[in-house]
Amino acid sequence: MTAFVLYNAPQSTCSQRVRYALHAKGLGFEEHKLDLFAGDQLRPEYLAINPNGVVPALVHDGVPVIDSAVILEYLEDILPEVAPMRPTDPREVARMRAMMRFVDEVPTPAIRVPSYNLAFLPHFQAMTEAEFQALCDSKPLRREFLMRMGRTGFPQADMDEALGRLRRGVERMARWLADGGGPWLMGPDLSLVDLAIMPVIVRMDDINLRHLWDDHPEVQAWLDRIRARPEFARTFYHGALLTEKYPHLAQAKAARPAQAAV
Repeated sequence: MTAFVLYNAPQSTCSQRVRYALHAKGLGFEEHKLDLFAGDQLRPEYLAINPNGVVPALVHDGVPVIDSAVILEYLEDILPEVAPMRPTDPREVARMRAMMRFVDEVPTPAIRVPSYNLAFLPHFQAMTEAEFQALCDSKPLRREFLMRMGRTGFPQADMDEALGRLRRGVERMARWLADGGGPWLMGPDLSLVDLAIMPVIVRMDDINLRHLWDDHPEVQAWLDRIRARPEFARTFYHGALLTEKYPHLAQAKAARPAQAAV
């Protein structure tokens, strides 16, 4: 039996964090890809692993570890000498965790709003009101989020707020890069903070929000560096980007350079 079993979804930003960490540490793992729109994450056998009904969940030697930020730290706890991504100085660890808290409270939840409005909304529009309500009621952690969205999508005020929070995330990244001297967010070494925010920046680029860092080329340079690492391609295999599943997003992204040139 494989020591590590990962239950995740290809397009889940939290799943992408953990896949990247596993590949960076060179760990083999058995991957179970869950279809979130089919409700795989709400099936009894998965809820027995993760009662929150979200991905990812990592099972190590038969013991579940849930929540992507917790999993990232767990991998450092058990394999601190293999491709370390956490400082050894306790003060730097505290700084890293404060940075990760910001990522998880500001840009990470914010990216869900444009993701749902721009990509996922048709799935919910195809449901009846009763089906949508049943779906909301089945979600241990996301019920209120879906109820606020409804079958018509988040209102413009929510979109504007989410874009503002994403912009604050970009500005904070730029400050971290400047303060630490780069090339990574805490300085010369890749850390869990880079992994934490990576899927948000990749998603922003994918759904045509890259203009939010047009005045911060250092953020684009950071993204180029993280994409150049070998674990990136293994993490973002085909189907992990929304533009690979939703043609209208790919068309919008392709049209942006032409629009900018007008």
